[in-house]
Order: sequence, then C-alpha cells, then structure tokens
Amino acid sequence: MRFFQNNRLFFLYTIFLVLLYFSFRLYRITYLPIFTDEAIYTRWAQIALNDSNWRFISLTDGKQPMFVWLAMISMKLFNDPVFSARMVSVFAGFFTMIGLWILTWEVFRNKYASFLSVLVYICYPFAQVYDRMALYDSLVATFYTWALYFSILLIRGIRLDIAYTLGFIIGGGILTKSTNFFSIYLLPFTLILFDWQKSNLKKRLFTWIGLIIVVFLVSYAIYFILRLSPLFSMVNIKNATFVYPFSEWIKNPGIYLITNAKSLITWLFEYLNPIYIILIISSFFFYRKYQKEKLLLFLYFILPFIALIIFAKTLFPRFIFFMTIPLLSLVSLGLYSIIERINKLFIKVLLVLLFVGYSAFVSFKIAYDPINAPISIADSSQYINNWTAGWGVVEIIALLREEAKDKKIFIATEGTFGLMPASLELYLVQNKNIKIKGYWPLDSIKLPKEVLDSAKNIPTYFVFYQPQHFIIPSSYPLKLIFQKQQGNSSHYLRLYKVDNK
Repeated sequence: MRFFQNNRLFFLYTIFLVLLYFSFRLYRITYLPIFTDEAIYTRWAQIALNDSNWRFISLTDGKQPMFVWLAMISMKLFNDPVFSARMVSVFAGFFTMIGLWILTWEVFRNKYASFLSVLVYICYPFAQVYDRMALYDSLVATFYTWALYFSILLIRGIRLDIAYTLGFIIGGGILTKSTNFFSIYLLPFTLILFDWQKSNLKKRLFTWIGLIIVVFLVSYAIYFILRLSPLFSMVNIKNATFVYPFSEWIKNPGIYLITNAKSLITWLFEYLNPIYIILIISSFFFYRKYQKEKLLLFLYFILPFIALIIFAKTLFPRFIFFMTIPLLSLVSLGLYSIIERINKLFIKVLLVLLFVGYSAFVSFKIAYDPINAPISIADSSQYINNWTAGWGVVEIIALLREEAKDKKIFIATEGTFGLMPASLELYLVQNKNIKIKGYWPLDSIKLPKEVLDSAKNIPTYFVFYQPQHFIIPSSYPLKLIFQKQQGNSSHYLRLYKVDNK
C-alpha cells in the first residue's frame, strides 16, 4: 500500500484517470450520427426548455423526464443541441465511474481494486457506447450504481440519513427509467451483508425494515411528481410494450424464454468479453475474502438479467448495460488477485495492459471508426449501420441553412416522429425562413398536395430516409440534391428538391 500512502502519486493517478475518461468519451463525440431516439429526446429537451408547459413532454411517449430535464440544463451551457444532450451521458458516465470506485472500496476495502475498476470502466466498450449517446441508459446506470452503494451502507450502518439519501437516489432513478425499480426490488438481498452475530439483533433488523419503508416512501414520493401531468398513465402503457405484465405473462409463461436468453447472453459476451469473464471467475476463486460481498454484486447482475429473460417482450442490448456495472467491481478484483502475485512492477503494468488492452482498442475504435467497430451487431445495426442512423444529417442541415439565408424555403420529411423531422428541427426550426413538416404515410403515386403547392412558390425540399416500401415513382417531381449511405448498410439518406413549376 505504499503507493497510496504517497499523496502526490495518489493525486496524479486520479488526475490521469479523469483525463483518460474524458479523452475516451469526448473524442469525436459528434462524429457519430444522431440516432432516431437521440433526435427525439434532444428535441423534447429543446421544446421543454423554451416552453415550461412542456416540461413533461416525454410522457407523451411514456418516457420518464429526468434525462430530458438534465439535457435542458446542458443546453443552457452548450450551443449545439446534440452535443448538449450527449454531455448528459458523458457526465452520467463520469459519476458512474466515481460510484464504481467508491462501491469497490466499500465492498473490498482495496484501493488497488478500486482504481483498477475505474480503468476497467473507462475501457469498457459497453460504457463507451452509451456514455457518448443522448440516450437514457448511461443515466440509468449512474443511479443504479449509487443506489447499490447506499444500499450496502444502509445494511451496514442502519441510519436514517442513509435511508432518505438512498430514497432520493432511487427516486431520481425511477424518474429516469422504470428499470431503476430494480433498486427497490433488490433491497432484501442486501441482508446477505447483515451482521447476524452482533447484539440487539431484533432491534437492528426491525430498524432496518423501518428504514426500508422510509426508502420506499421517499422514492415513491419523488416518482409521483409525474402525477402532476395528466399523461402519467402513459408510463405503464409504454412499459407494457417492452415487458409482459404478470397478468398477461401467466397465460403463456416463457413464450420468449429461449429467444430472450440467447439474445441477452450473446450481447453479454459481445460486450463483457471473455477476458473480463475470466477475471470475474478469478475474483471468486483466487481471492477468498469478501465472499458475501461478491455474491451480492453478482446478484445485482443476475437477478435483473433473469427477470428480463422471463418477462421481456422487446429487447435491446442497452437494457442490460446498467446491471453489468457491479460486475466490473468483480473484474477489477479478479485482475488485482492476479497481479498481486507478481513482484515486479513492470510485469504488473504489462498484465494490466494485457487484460484491458482489447477493450481499450474496441473503445477507441467506437470513437474513431464506429462503422467498423467490433461491438454488438444489434447495436451497430441500430445506431450506425441502418436507416435509423443519421449519416448525412449534418450536411443536409448545412445545405438547407445556406439556402435559407436570403429566402423562405419549405422542407418536407418522410415521417412525422423520429429522426425526421426532429433532427432538422433541432437546428432549423428557429429560422423564420424555414418551415418543416413531416408526412406519413406517403402516397405511392403523388406527393402531398401541400408540398406540390409550396414548390410552385418557394424552394421546396423533401428528405427521404426510411426503407422504401415502394420505389420513388417517376411521377414524383424530384431532383436529387444530396445522398449519403447509412454506414455500411444499403440504406441512404436523400435530399431532393421538389420541381413542380
């Protein structure tokens, strides 16, 4: 422990890891194209910022508003809307990293393992993807990590101040996404760490139960802020599209059990690569202390994982990101258990680089060359190499902004909700020379009358980006202005000028 007795080295190592984190997360952060959901969430934040009546706008689609509220604050600090929204995830990841350091220290009392957990998180490809995107999931992981930490503090300390702090954290979590209800459901399992040998057993146990009730009341009091909106019921409706309600599931239990298990296990191995899995196993067999703590960390992963396998109706890799964070503490302990057996510092450093090297390479690839980054195919085909990605949006915005410098223009988009028109509205809606309107569905014979009429008077443009259910007919009076391939897919984002004169 001599290294950590040297305050200067401790400080320098901390600064190095902080700089390394922001280097990984901020490098080319706006190069990745805006994804459909990012466009929606960012546009919600922009609308809510400019109109207080729409502070609960996310509830229109059954989504909790915490991410949107934080993006509103970020938009006051940064000019670019997408950059602002993505910075919410960058700082959420930063606080997850801090929480992971503190969590690892609390359960293992090992500063080496704590600092290794930070390095592991920085290089973790799963975190690199979601800490750089304007999606909810990085923030979900932040609240989950800190809720776990304070849950452990509560079972060990049994204090009121810890209880209401935990209640606020869980409340913030469930204001972000319903997934964070797991932080409440898993509280009974922290009894693994309860000291059953200490005196006043019944008093301490009943006090803990009373404090759990406090946690429950505080967190739900915060959650019920959503009842200020008449759209509160939309949350349950939206949840039902992703998870089977028990009343529905019981009629046909396990309908997607096999397919869900295959998908989730595949995604887990794609992100939590075999090296990390080996280190998790090593933490149990090569480091014999803290077996209860290790079991609790594993339960905070495996129980939500099993719940998704059983009850999930619709799945994406991002749904398991938050639950993998406790596993990183085990990864770091497993790495420490290996390098502590080595005497030479050079070999220790070499082993650390060897174990995190591949993950660091993948994380760098995500930032530098996302199209070819070896991440989960499910994520790559959603965010990077499909019609849902926004390759070409930046160029189209620049073209249309230039066109509207000295005259009015009309922009029609294929679709009324999603990447279009939201991504264009983010940058162009405040321009008085520009009118934007989405259309769906489109007629297979002719363009909407409003578009054709507009083209007779002012420059009119049409943006197509979704997989075409029909070939754009020759009867459409369109002239191709710009197109860009969506990653390495067969889809293109296309800008046409409407010629109806």
